[in-house]
Amino acid sequence: MGDIKRIRKKYTTPMHPWNKERIDAERGYKRTFALTNKKELWKAESILKSFKDQIKSFPSMDPEQAEKQRKQLRAKLKKYGLADENTILADVLGYDTEVILERRLQTLVFKKGLSRTAKQARQFITHEHILVNGRVVNAPGYLVPVSEEAHISFKTTSKLGNEDHPERRQEEVPQQKKKVVEKKQEEQPELVELSEEDKNLE
Repeated sequence: MGDIKRIRKKYTTPMHPWNKERIDAERGYKRTFALTNKKELWKAESILKSFKDQIKSFPSMDPEQAEKQRKQLRAKLKKYGLADENTILADVLGYDTEVILERRLQTLVFKKGLSRTAKQARQFITHEHILVNGRVVNAPGYLVPVSEEAHISFKTTSKLGNEDHPERRQEEVPQQKKKVVEKKQEEQPELVELSEEDKNLE
């Protein structure tokens, strides 16, 4: 037997647990990206923080080593669509956690129209209906490289691949309901403004 691998946390928790602004922001992210818990958000924040910490450490490094790590970091950011050849690394310091959340598989499945909601996208992924570049990925938080973004699809054996499947069909407002709404709008009395003379007659 080999040595037991020590499992390390992939995220850091907030220093102050009761910061109202942070809690409100986290609640908004959870709702928008359909995250199940704050750990998923903290993982994304930790990934972005590692990029920022690396950029901040460059000035204190040996110039040759710093240049080498800059190229490696730029290649990594480019891989995930977070930067391009013209991006200045200092600009990454202004990035928000949202840029990482946008690269999650769950978000991209929803944005590509493979699900009706971000929550449903999570369900499809965890139930192993989604392929990424020909392989099954059941982790909603998987960061999708730009090269694999165009290769997100349903498994060939999955019935969800059919756009007419009940779980994928977009809900439409019934025609009968539309007519009732239009009828109510027509029945509303028209408001007529009275002139000053008419008001005096009253």
